Amino acid sequence: MGYRSIVISSSARLSVKNEQLVIEGEVCRKVPIEDIRTLMIESRSALITAYTMTALAEAGVCVYFCDEKHLPCAVLQPFNQYTRQRKRLMSQLAQSKPRLKRLWQTIVTAKIKNQAKCLELCGVDSVYYEKLAGFTKNVQSGDPTNVEGQAAALYFRYLFGNQFTRGEESDINAALNYGYAIIRGYIARVLAGCGFEPCIGIHHRSELNQYNLADDLIEPFRPLVDLYVFQNQSEEPFSPSQKRELCNILNYETLSGGEHHSCAYTIERMVHSLERFYDSDAAEEPLLLPEIERLKRHEYE
Repeated sequence: MGYRSIVISSSARLSVKNEQLVIEGEVCRKVPIEDIRTLMIESRSALITAYTMTALAEAGVCVYFCDEKHLPCAVLQPFNQYTRQRKRLMSQLAQSKPRLKRLWQTIVTAKIKNQAKCLELCGVDSVYYEKLAGFTKNVQSGDPTNVEGQAAALYFRYLFGNQFTRGEESDINAALNYGYAIIRGYIARVLAGCGFEPCIGIHHRSELNQYNLADDLIEPFRPLVDLYVFQNQSEEPFSPSQKRELCNILNYETLSGGEHHSCAYTIERMVHSLERFYDSDAAEEPLLLPEIERLKRHEYE
């Protein structure tokens, strides 16, 4: 799996030659496809050949396409990379409600722990992050009392101020949404590669959402984006250069099972642990969820 994130923000023609992605714009650049993890096509005047899209899909590159607001609106999903698609689908459908509710409890607890850690790393008063961490004790199976929502309401106020709301149009929200979209798209890409049907979620069940499962699994990763956005706030509007930097969020380190890995590899480990969870009968297989630490780019050997 590659490690480079590429953003196409101006007119360019993308093609493949000698197993390299050729980017023809003001200058011509060539990048080995095996080195590429994500490709963000932000410019609506960029051209990409069908052969190039096929080559990228076969190489496992996560390709994003942006809308008129320059936010990711689609992701290229490869087919036929998993040989037992029906088996995986049946295992998803066979999960009992109590089992899925306990799994959601685990996910919500991990998310709130990471939110509390984010507040601590951002220098917020210990009273606030300790209060938030205390919410984990109240998360029940299936989270029927919506502790997740209660914690989030306080969390964003503690992090970005009492006047901040997630629904408003602001540079902070634009950056958050952009980072979330990067991680969500990559989770969807890994799920597809492992044969999961992304619309069949653990907690999210919207008939209008093709990525319910990705929206479940992204939750503990959101505080990583929050941490990055808080520590990289700027007085300037959310710019193309900031987007390029945020595209590298998948290369930042998280803890996975007590080991340091890139966010991208942590996602892969999480999805594989979900495979084991779904394939087990009685034993409660642990889900490998991320734990955030100080922002640090993962160093590849």
